Amino acid sequence: MSLEAALVRVLQRVGSDMIAKRNGQNSLGGTTGCDVYEVRPRKNRDGVDLISDRFRYGPIWYAGPDAVRKAVAYAKYRSLSRSHWADIRVLDDCGTVIQKH
Repeated sequence: MSLEAALVRVLQRVGSDMIAKRNGQNSLGGTTGCDVYEVRPRKNRDGVDLISDRFRYGPIWYAGPDAVRKAVAYAKYRSLSRSHWADIRVLDDCGTVIQKH
């Protein structure tokens, strides 16, 4: 993929996120007043990604046998530091919710 194509993809995503926030929703489908975190397996099956619209630089990657536990623990810690609970969803390869915290 060329640098130009990658830049176009980034700009398209930023534009769609801005429209979603203007409509009162974040990119994960919830409202902007609640922190929503998703733990998804990586496409190359090497760990999991912790995804949230609150992360400035994109998803956080966790690897190892307890990657899901560490990702959920970080999301809980981050939501407690923001003085309210978050909605944490653990998804499988198909995108169905298998755990909710």
